[in-house]
Amino acid sequence: MSRIDETAEFIAVRIALLTVSDTRDLSQDRSGDVLRDRIEAAGHLVAERHILPDERGLIADQLRAWCADNAIDVIISTGGTGLTGRDVTVEAHRDVYEKEIDAFGTVFTMVSMQKIGTSAVQSRATGGVANGTYLFALPGSPGACKDAWDEILVKQLDYRHKPCNFVEIMPRLDEHKRRK
Repeated sequence: MSRIDETAEFIAVRIALLTVSDTRDLSQDRSGDVLRDRIEAAGHLVAERHILPDERGLIADQLRAWCADNAIDVIISTGGTGLTGRDVTVEAHRDVYEKEIDAFGTVFTMVSMQKIGTSAVQSRATGGVANGTYLFALPGSPGACKDAWDEILVKQLDYRHKPCNFVEIMPRLDEHKRRK
């Protein structure tokens, strides 16, 4: 079972937030607000925050730019993970990923099933890694963002979380690119 090792030092990570929406601005971005509040309450830093329309190329370009920025460790997007024609966030993420974190979507579905039952089947939440940066695409509802953060990300982005966590392997995410 998971636990927090209180003897280990907390390491804050720098997280960029991207809301994907054709209709919202920052004043209406409840999901982004939920994530920002939870990220800050956990002791992490919101490094950047943007809203973009549901345009695959624009989303992928923003993800790539943030992955190239050494001041950003993690990217979390919200919105555009559904099944409609304008939902292209997952495809944009996969355009950028070097490796997909397959179990992230599975675990998110398990968490969602407890909250919304079989409606969880409509979510395409995903996670991956690119250029030494973690990327996560969450549904656009505030409830889904709370569930993903509270049940998965707050633990995996805490260096003290045992038996393992995303933070402890961050220095090795791009080891294949280093000279030997």
